[in-house]
Amino acid sequence: MTPGSRPATSSGTGAGGYLDAASAEPLHPAARETLLAALDQGYADPRRRHRAARTSRLLLDNAREVVAECLEVRPDEVTFTSSGTDAVHRGLLGLRAGRARHGDAVVHSAVEHSAVLHAAAWVPGDHVAVGVDRLGRVDPADVRRAASADGVAVAAVQAANHEVGTVQPVAEVAAALAGTGVPLFVDACASTGRLPLAAGWDAAAASAHKWGGPAGVGLLLVRKGARWRNPFPGDDRVDERSTGFENVPAALAAAAALQAVVAEREEVGRRQAALVDRVRSAVAAVPDTEVVGDPRDRLPHLVTFSCLYVDGEALVDGLDRRGHGVASGSACTASTLEPSHVLAAMGALTHGNVRVSLARGTTEAEVEGFLAALPEVVAGIRSEVGL
Repeated sequence: MTPGSRPATSSGTGAGGYLDAASAEPLHPAARETLLAALDQGYADPRRRHRAARTSRLLLDNAREVVAECLEVRPDEVTFTSSGTDAVHRGLLGLRAGRARHGDAVVHSAVEHSAVLHAAAWVPGDHVAVGVDRLGRVDPADVRRAASADGVAVAAVQAANHEVGTVQPVAEVAAALAGTGVPLFVDACASTGRLPLAAGWDAAAASAHKWGGPAGVGLLLVRKGARWRNPFPGDDRVDERSTGFENVPAALAAAAALQAVVAEREEVGRRQAALVDRVRSAVAAVPDTEVVGDPRDRLPHLVTFSCLYVDGEALVDGLDRRGHGVASGSACTASTLEPSHVLAAMGALTHGNVRVSLARGTTEAEVEGFLAALPEVVAGIRSEVGL
């Protein structure tokens, strides 16, 4: 495959396409160009004193400053990690460790990413899942009530849901927590680059491959003055939040992609939102199908729907045979065949669900090809089981 070419798709009717950008956005051209240039310059340990190391340090500092400018934070609040999951674990557990004398419980919304749920389950304590409404949105008052209980160390509310796209009221949650002393962790992996970073967090996490940067680069943001302690064994690096030897070329490429994505966010967001509106209306016309998530206050590129009497994996396979790459269920739990905890918390159908997420370059023809194939695939699967 030549640089910049699209992945091959299966043959089938209509225009096929990659519709799983919420799992991983194709590498942005700005990231590819920067990565190739940085590979020859950023190989040395940026904490050594020789010339090659100083070059790496300069590149790493530049990447940090670019990210800080894009997200409107301080450069010293930005740490590059090995993944978004790593950033989530460090961010949440670090805030918890910083309040160890106050308690060990974690309060989180019932629709958090599995990385948050796994981090909470990894430590002892009576963890509290705060329910959501039918759109998947948490009530700030409910978060405050749960966080006001004795022994609560930290609260976690995502910026936007990774499965259904609903944007959470992060700033309102932060305001509701004011006076409780409970810090707020925000998983912003699904929204970074696509939406501005909401205010009020004490620590936050993001993942470069979600916005078109290279895989293997996460962002840990810790607000200046926040009580954060490293929850894992330390390193001999100067930065206590450091996760080891940074991948300097990848960090620089991630920063370049983020800068480009933020610059084009309004134009791309409008185009994607219009295409998603088209998907929402067309899918709603398929018999016994429910479109979930907030229709307006949502991520611009993502929509999830559930089809009654249809197995989600069979639906994904059937669409893939026609050239349409989509996801089913939680991207992190689909391999376990467990029902989506997000849809269950919303009271929605947990089986037969499909998540469609548009890439930066997704075309109208690809969307129309998917919409033409979907009713036929659904009908075919239902007929196989006698419906």
